[in-house]
Amino acid sequence: MANDQATEQGTISIHTENIFPIIKKWLYSEKEIFLRELVSNAVDAIHKMQHVNLVEGLQKADDYRVDVMLDKDKRTLTVKDNGIGMTADEIRRYINQIAFSSAEEFVQKFKNLEDKSQIIGHFGLGFYSAFMVAKKVEIRSLSYQEGAAGAHWSCDGSTAYALTEISREERGTEVILTLDEGEVEFLDPAHVRQVLTRYCNFLPVAIYLEGTVVNDQNPLWTRLATELSDDDYKAFYRKLYPFSDDPLFWIHLNIDFPFNLKGILYFPRLTTEFDVTKSHIKLFCNQVFVSDNCAELIPEFLTPLQGCLDAPDLPLNVSRSYLQNDPQVRKIREVIISRVAGKLVELDKLDREAFSAIWADIHTFIKFGMMRDDKFYEKLKEHTLFAVSGSESWTTLPEYLENSTAAKATTVYYTNDEVAQATYLKLFKAQGLDVLVLDTQIDSHFIQFLEMKNSEVHFARVDADVTENLIQQDASSKLVDGEDGKTRDERIAELFKQALKDEKLEVRVERLKDESVPAMALFSEQDRRFQEMTRTLGKQISLPDKGPSLMINAASPVVQNILDLQARQKFADADLLIAQVYDLAMLTCRAFDQERMARFLERSNQILARVNVEVADKE
Repeated sequence: MANDQATEQGTISIHTENIFPIIKKWLYSEKEIFLRELVSNAVDAIHKMQHVNLVEGLQKADDYRVDVMLDKDKRTLTVKDNGIGMTADEIRRYINQIAFSSAEEFVQKFKNLEDKSQIIGHFGLGFYSAFMVAKKVEIRSLSYQEGAAGAHWSCDGSTAYALTEISREERGTEVILTLDEGEVEFLDPAHVRQVLTRYCNFLPVAIYLEGTVVNDQNPLWTRLATELSDDDYKAFYRKLYPFSDDPLFWIHLNIDFPFNLKGILYFPRLTTEFDVTKSHIKLFCNQVFVSDNCAELIPEFLTPLQGCLDAPDLPLNVSRSYLQNDPQVRKIREVIISRVAGKLVELDKLDREAFSAIWADIHTFIKFGMMRDDKFYEKLKEHTLFAVSGSESWTTLPEYLENSTAAKATTVYYTNDEVAQATYLKLFKAQGLDVLVLDTQIDSHFIQFLEMKNSEVHFARVDADVTENLIQQDASSKLVDGEDGKTRDERIAELFKQALKDEKLEVRVERLKDESVPAMALFSEQDRRFQEMTRTLGKQISLPDKGPSLMINAASPVVQNILDLQARQKFADADLLIAQVYDLAMLTCRAFDQERMARFLERSNQILARVNVEVADKE
């Protein structure tokens, strides 16, 4: 109880009038932060006591703890510690003067911010956050110093305070909040436990609520990686993100120079519910939770990362716009980028099969990161995986070029649609040519990027041209063999152009090693890429639409049949087959409209009917 003989009353000297209403309204974006501030202050008092014990060799009790106590009848919430404690003179200095000076400076600096969420946190004002929920705040404290007297400080939210000497036997401090009428939720043990778990879950001192410890005092990031197992990392992940699947991989950070940074970062298994546009990492300062949105520390291409970062040296009392340009923040970003790249290289070297199993989840972000960050690209350029069409194997770009059986080991053949381009893939497979699968939205941009980085390398889609490895060389096909002064190939090309009635159609004739394909539609790689790029940008650029060229396979029995029909003057039958061969080639690369599909189906039925007639005639 108070000792009336040692009562001191006074007025806090500050220039900003009515600072407490300002604190109540907007000093913090979430009022429950007051509990974080009071508990972290209590932990700090215990740390100071531990330091005094170490330096002065004192033998004080080492059963350190913070108690959060609720009294519904008195409408009080109390935070109690057995730390270093304060004398009456220290209360005058630290509560009445220094902190209020800090409060005034902070208010003047940030009161005009439109977005109050920009205020990440300011521990110098921690004690005064209590007035966001309390109509009266009291301090009862006893310093560790020999002969110190207990002190009781009280303030009702005005600039007036009362400081009284009291009889107190327990070293440490109690902060007692008499709550406002509308703050009954902070008398609910379940709600208070939830707040403590969110903000104080990893503080290094035991925090008790109703006699039960509510926090983990030794979070995983404070321990050495060498003493942890995979199960430890997975269990900690489930503690952070309940009901989530196991992460794909993780990175343990323990950096002391040139800045302090500890933490564990996880790359999660991505689901349709996962928001890849926002940060999912929890930011701590000396194990005190600060924010679950620290996008400034993470490059945008690594936003899926989850986990914890403990950055005690960050300037947490500034706006996020300042953090974005802070040199230390940039260094932290660079370290995170480097560690992620190093981990991916390690996974690839350790077990290619296991690494390929997670590639589907991470490849979009890794490719995006390589295009955005040169250092990231340099570390991963030889460890970027590509699926090989028609197989379960994966390869890297250097491996593909080294193992290529193509005439030019600088060309990379790829498919962006294995189903639609099945005909082309069959030809490549028959000749033992590997084709990479690049079928996601980012791949068209990534191809351009890789060609820019590797000027000697060229990517060609399987329907862009016919590689020399697929062509059967036949010198006789280029010789004039008739009175018309034309080669056989020229007559085939002319026959198709006349039948299709398209003078603009580019027709070429080759002899493929595979006879099963009568014709192929080929697109210019560069023209197609340009058209895709303009569509992606939403621009309409008027260019001549040359469309695909038609490559006729002179080795195909179907083409020989057409020539035979033409020689026998069965022109209608020949034209029918030519139109069918052309449509079959075009179907592999573009969808038909309703009218063209109807013509194709009608023609197919006509061809089947004629086959039936010929069979009947032979019988």
